[in-house]
Amino acid sequence: MKDKNVKSELELSIRQLKKLSVSYCRIHLGNPELFGDDSNVVKKTGSSNVSPVLPLIFAMVDGFNSAGTQPPPPGFLEELFKEGDFDSLDPIFKGLFEDLRGNVLKVSVLGNFQQPLRALLFLVSFNVGAKSLVSHKWWIPTGAYVNGRVIEMTSILGPFFHVSALPDNTIFKSEPDVGQQCFSDATNRRQADLLSSFTTIKTLMNNLYGGLAELLLALLKNSDTRESVIQYLAEVINRNATRAHIQVDPLSCASSGMFVNLSAVMLRLSEPFLDANLSKKDKIDPNYVFHNNRLNMRGLTALHASEEEITEWLNIPGKTDVSAKSNDEENRMLLSQEASSSGNSGEKVKYSFICECFFMTARALNLGLLKSFSDFKHLVQDISRYEDMLSKFKALQKQTPSPQLQLDIDRLEKEIELYSQEKLCYEAQILRDGALIQQALSFYRLMLVWLVNLVGGFKMPLPSTCPKEFAVMPEHFVEDAMELLIFASRIPKALDGVILDDFMNFIIMFMASPTYIRNPYLRAKMVEVLNCWMPRGRSLFEGHQLSLEYLVRNLLKLYVDIEFTGSHTQFFDKFNIRHNIAELLEYLWQVPSHQNIWRKIAKEEEKGVYLKFLNFLINDSIYLLDESLNTILELKGLEAEMANITEWERRPAQERQERTRLFHSQENTIRIDMKLANEDVSMLTFTSEQITVPFLLPEMVGVANMLNYFLLQLAGPQRKSLTLKDPEKYEFRPKQLLKQIVHIYVHLARGDTENIFPAAISKDGRSYNEQLFIAAADVLRRIGEDDRIIQEFIELSTKVKVAASEAMDAEDTLGEIPDEFLDPIQAVIMKDPVILPSSKITVDRPVIQRHLLSNNTDPFNRSHLTADMLVPNTELKARIDEFIRSQELKRHGEDFRLQRAKEKIQTTTEEMLID
Repeated sequence: MKDKNVKSELELSIRQLKKLSVSYCRIHLGNPELFGDDSNVVKKTGSSNVSPVLPLIFAMVDGFNSAGTQPPPPGFLEELFKEGDFDSLDPIFKGLFEDLRGNVLKVSVLGNFQQPLRALLFLVSFNVGAKSLVSHKWWIPTGAYVNGRVIEMTSILGPFFHVSALPDNTIFKSEPDVGQQCFSDATNRRQADLLSSFTTIKTLMNNLYGGLAELLLALLKNSDTRESVIQYLAEVINRNATRAHIQVDPLSCASSGMFVNLSAVMLRLSEPFLDANLSKKDKIDPNYVFHNNRLNMRGLTALHASEEEITEWLNIPGKTDVSAKSNDEENRMLLSQEASSSGNSGEKVKYSFICECFFMTARALNLGLLKSFSDFKHLVQDISRYEDMLSKFKALQKQTPSPQLQLDIDRLEKEIELYSQEKLCYEAQILRDGALIQQALSFYRLMLVWLVNLVGGFKMPLPSTCPKEFAVMPEHFVEDAMELLIFASRIPKALDGVILDDFMNFIIMFMASPTYIRNPYLRAKMVEVLNCWMPRGRSLFEGHQLSLEYLVRNLLKLYVDIEFTGSHTQFFDKFNIRHNIAELLEYLWQVPSHQNIWRKIAKEEEKGVYLKFLNFLINDSIYLLDESLNTILELKGLEAEMANITEWERRPAQERQERTRLFHSQENTIRIDMKLANEDVSMLTFTSEQITVPFLLPEMVGVANMLNYFLLQLAGPQRKSLTLKDPEKYEFRPKQLLKQIVHIYVHLARGDTENIFPAAISKDGRSYNEQLFIAAADVLRRIGEDDRIIQEFIELSTKVKVAASEAMDAEDTLGEIPDEFLDPIQAVIMKDPVILPSSKITVDRPVIQRHLLSNNTDPFNRSHLTADMLVPNTELKARIDEFIRSQELKRHGEDFRLQRAKEKIQTTTEEMLID
């Protein structure tokens, strides 16, 4: 070796030997049959189908002796895969990719997925390897039977994306079973063990996310493979579009695990354009939604535009009806072809990667992370329902034991154990991963800021016409943002450090704008978000400019708009939505700046939206309280049946079970209705203290009937029939309700300068009587009401008594009123008769205006009707006025004659006495 010539020759020989060795290895891997007996390779690898170089790759990426295989000499694998030509290396790479795919097929997050993933990363680091991967026939499987699940299970990357902690259909179940291994019998496990499992799963999943993101990024940076990667992602998303449905077919759609993983990976790819200033948002082109030739977004519900409008705007020749699903693909391709050219140049529109990545991430999140939130929520509801059912079955089993009931109890316990394991799997992979949630929040912040830019930025009021670019955006872009905010708000610390101002601005701008966001349920969801932020976001509500100016106004408007949603369940839906609005309004009433705005709105919109708001608030209060009180009476009847044990035991077992189920159902009904009613009555109480004028308008003064009816229920003779064993269990607080009802009476009496309210109370022939107010005052004293309130209430009752007497005198004066002078709805004499233009029927203006507050239709033929369409019936009004005057004169004449007769009798009597 001291001889330089010898040394040089030796080194040259060694290099040649290495080159020959690598060359022979390459030939052997590509053509194993050339080298005869391969038994030694089979023994080492365990399968003649597995490439003999795979154990060497595993040993190298692990950095130690792997499964009895020594790591290859340094540089051997690099030279093996770098020096050869594509044709000789391609079959070797393709075989290795198939082997790696097989290694992770049906492997859960607790299995060995990291070694194959590191090996895959190593192989695509070579340009030939990357090109070989995307040219593999299993890169994007093709054929008539390809669907989302087929791509997941047969594509090269599919099984890697399938690795997860989330449950999957039994046919595709991965091993080891995460739920069984980590969370079986969870109630008896130590908290420390559960926390350890959560940490382990979160760490492993993040290793997977990081590896897959690194893999895709490497392929995207390579100009030879970038297009194939984007096409693969688009194909996975398009083939799994039905994952957005409530019921997902596990045989045709990829697993939740794959799509949550895809969501996490896409968020990592999006990180470069999710900076705090969102500096690259201008690179996102709204035309991509309908003009791209990758993602099929044509069939998605738009924020406001209808299918017909979209078709017209895009000016698709010969296409007038695109609602049919069969046309979706054809329309998309047609749009793509038309939009792919620029002028007459014939050049295809090139969208930036940022633009493509943005829309693909939005679709992946919708089908993945956001869908998993929905699945988790339904899972929790199922567990709760099963636990309630189990509790009831056990109670029934104690009362009336039966073998069938015991079988049902055993079945439910197994179901609950299985569902509880699944719930903890979701918690481990998603809820406990704060970084994943925050990445998603960053993405949706960009989404909402970008959408707002389409309408001119964060400023109010919005333009009167919705821009087309905004109107055609998929509705789920906004809905997913709201769902994420709701979900994140319920996870401890998930919103820590997150700036919510942009989210808040968006919600205030659009929650009361049906001309921008058509779906009322989506706008209602925005209120749900705000509810989740109380009182955490005090600065958002109390120091936020848009909030101070528009929040109360838009909440009141939405409260009115939600009366008609277009759904067949709109009547019942509105109560829960309005409950959320009422909770938020009650909170805002405590903030002086918001209360001032509220009072200003009530004055400005006295005959507009505020009057409608009050009308619906009163209508809801009447319905909910009435339903609750009636159901309480039914519940007491069932309680009495069950309390008579002798008679109860004589009934057949099935009848007892049915009556018991009905009892529990009635309990739930009362609890829900009373909760909603309490909120409404509370709002009537605190608003009536400061704002009384709208309550005393002719069309609204009927609120007195509501107050009288509930005063009769709570303080009248039948109040004892509403006594329950445990009223708090049902949120039934009769003492508090009575106080609130009386406070509303007093508040309206204080603001009544024209003595309108007492007259309205006395006109209620159904519930009002003089003794009712006296009885109510006695009850108020017993339950400790403030003496000043009681005194004002008694003073009001005195005024009502006088008004009742005057009303009787007036009725006597008028005598028998001609039918044509009576309002056909209320059967009272009309003071301001108006003609309905469609039906030509004359009604009293206050009566029809009260009707129009709830429904803009003619009550006699359902045709459209608004207050400005009413035609004064001046001729009839003149006749009514004349009738009243003549009756009054007639009465005065009779009174005068009667008085003269009395005086004459008195004079005669006095003269007789003198005589």
